[in-house]
Amino acid sequence: MQTLLEVLQKTEAYFAKAGLERPKADAQWLFAHVLGCRRLDLFLQYDRPMTDEHLERLRPLVRRRAQDREPMQYVVGSTEFYGLTLKVDRRALIPRPETEELVDLLVQRYGDAPPERVVDLGTGTGAIALALAQAWPNAQVLAIDSSRDALALAKENATALGLERVGFRHGSWLEPLRGPVDLIVSNPPYLTAEEMQTAEAEVAQHEPHSALASGADGLDDLRVIIAGVPQWLKPGGLLVLETGIAQHETLRELVEAAGLQGFESVPDLSGRDRFVLARQA
Repeated sequence: MQTLLEVLQKTEAYFAKAGLERPKADAQWLFAHVLGCRRLDLFLQYDRPMTDEHLERLRPLVRRRAQDREPMQYVVGSTEFYGLTLKVDRRALIPRPETEELVDLLVQRYGDAPPERVVDLGTGTGAIALALAQAWPNAQVLAIDSSRDALALAKENATALGLERVGFRHGSWLEPLRGPVDLIVSNPPYLTAEEMQTAEAEVAQHEPHSALASGADGLDDLRVIIAGVPQWLKPGGLLVLETGIAQHETLRELVEAAGLQGFESVPDLSGRDRFVLARQA
């Protein structure tokens, strides 16, 4: 019977030959998932025998990662986001680290005085809405998505995390709103048609295109959101968006045309323009 270390090394070599960028990390992540432990715990179990049951579970997952180029988060069925473990699958986009930065930006900006009514547009897995609900226990958080499948996934995550107080509505962007709110936040599709054509296989072949691309210039959905926001934000209410890194000059024009004030461009941790903030007059 082969040991964990022997099978792990073979899997790493197979992933490397298949051209995966992080063969060692991917192999460790997969083994930890199959064995039900943390990646760090693998180092203490190198002599552990790999049973036939383990190998049977492992083989199809290895194929999905190496041959199909399926994102690891979909293969294992979960990802970590701002301290939460979220279920992920092809119904919604995999939450990115930049979106964690967006949540952290909001938590820091509001400090000890969080907003009362919060709306997350295009919630997907529910990542933003659930992370903010966790950070702000007294806030009324509403998550909106035009995909019923994505909403179902977000609700599953809310239930698993004990955050059923988050509300969910189906509809396109701001259409389901019924009253003024303090904060509207969104990570909408913002890739251009050209960027979508050149996206790596893991993204283009497996993640929902409707959550990634937004017209020729990547701004179709952002235009709709920005134009509609003034109708729903309370005086002084805040709009916060995750955007493409080359869109901020155009977004400044759109924000000003909508009558919003205090346009602010905030870079991500890599120094690229990523987040846009603006306030209702």
